Amino acid sequence: MAKPKFIELGELQIPILYEDRSVIAIDKPVDWLLVPDDWTQTSRNLQAAINDSIAMRDFWAHSRNLHFLRYVHRLDAETSGVLLCVKNPSAMPEYSRLFESRQMEKVYLAGVHDEPRQQEWTCREPLGPALGKAGRMKVDTRTGKPAETHFRVLEARAGRALIEARPLTGRTHQIRVHLAHCGHAVLGDSLYRPLGKSDDMPFALRAVALSYTDPFTRRRVHITAPTEEFLHMNGFAVKGRRQH
Repeated sequence: MAKPKFIELGELQIPILYEDRSVIAIDKPVDWLLVPDDWTQTSRNLQAAINDSIAMRDFWAHSRNLHFLRYVHRLDAETSGVLLCVKNPSAMPEYSRLFESRQMEKVYLAGVHDEPRQQEWTCREPLGPALGKAGRMKVDTRTGKPAETHFRVLEARAGRALIEARPLTGRTHQIRVHLAHCGHAVLGDSLYRPLGKSDDMPFALRAVALSYTDPFTRRRVHITAPTEEFLHMNGFAVKGRRQH
């Protein structure tokens, strides 16, 4: 039985970027939440939608004899791109450990305000919740948790820049807060853009690559997501952009 290369949730087709015996990596769409299964305050609960589709034995799941699929890590609702999911509950601890021990190499592309003076830099500012501002994080040098992100400028012009971000830790909103702290808020980011600064750009952060050593086979795995549409939508050059 041929296996579809998409997860089909009604009219939505989510591309499958990579699959092996233990995992499926999908291209997470924008504006879908990764929240607890029973969180019913939105119809865009991605995990709940996947669970329902599996329970209904929809063809993409039935063709794989799939009874379980769950995300190992999180992406913000507004962020699209590579999302790794395990096919079996017994595999979850092994893949979670790779993230917790910083053995997952993550790469993002971000479109940002203003042109950085440096071509490369690393931000190591600790992060914590912004008190009184639900759902927001801030740089907190007193009680924040360690956070580290490496940035590299890929393109800069007309008061904007395309940046490659490699987070070494996995704090909530880490890339967004670190970039805003450095004076280069993500385009379209209503949470962290500077006061008095508005833009009508779409949210410009995409997870474009994930690399790791398979904990069972010890084989090196490198997963990438397409970047052309993201670059075009945000006004950056498409030709010549290498995959990460």
